[in-house]
Amino acid sequence: MNLFAKRRIKAGLLQEDVAAALLVDRSTVAKWETGKAKPRADKLPAIAELYKCSIGQLLCDDEMDVETEKVV
Repeated sequence: MNLFAKRRIKAGLLQEDVAAALLVDRSTVAKWETGKAKPRADKLPAIAELYKCSIGQLLCDDEMDVETEKVV
């Protein structure tokens, strides 16, 4: 599970919730979570707001424990 999925789950959101809030298809959110696509830069502020994190935390390449916000 990638960081986008972990943060979505931590925020208590379904893929459908994210898709509706960002005006994208649920399949688009699924692609972000499987690494088949990356969100457009103009979507990052809204994603960060939904997931209650910073844009930097969304884009962190390190394996992150989103509960503790520490690199594992």
